[in-house]
Amino acid sequence: MTRKPARMYRKVEGQVFTRREYMGGVPNCRVTQFDTGNLREEFPLSLTLDTEEAAQVRDIALEAARVSAVRVLEKVAPNQFHLKVRRYPHQILREHKMAMGAGADRISDGMRGAFGKPVGHAVRAQIGTALLTIYTTEAHLADAREALRKAAHKLPVPTRVIVAQMPKAS
Repeated sequence: MTRKPARMYRKVEGQVFTRREYMGGVPNCRVTQFDTGNLREEFPLSLTLDTEEAAQVRDIALEAARVSAVRVLEKVAPNQFHLKVRRYPHQILREHKMAMGAGADRISDGMRGAFGKPVGHAVRAQIGTALLTIYTTEAHLADAREALRKAAHKLPVPTRVIVAQMPKAS
């Protein structure tokens, strides 16, 4: 069956379902790496991608944003960044599969409050939730901004980039 559009899962509503042991057949989280790049070096700048609205962000969208940002940074600043995915998709999304096609209109109201089968994961993000952070140097500030701009296009929520100076270790 095809993947449902993001607008079906975007709103933050209803109860949070995170307990995998009570649901059978929960698919794995699609985010493959939460820390990418140079993990050993300390960088002076951090750029954070924050949400401007409350929304649920699917793990597929979060992984697409991460891949997009890493692709840009690997080309222009290899080994000069550390990208961190700041939220883990705990929310389990469920879907009640309805009959589709001709003649399905007669049964479309059946089992009105059905629990549904698990189809994926999502992050429940409130206003100002940090989704991605890039740590980098002054020389690659513009490149990191561009990477987060491209990553924001993959997300179903409006975002903004916040630049912060990291405190120096003494």
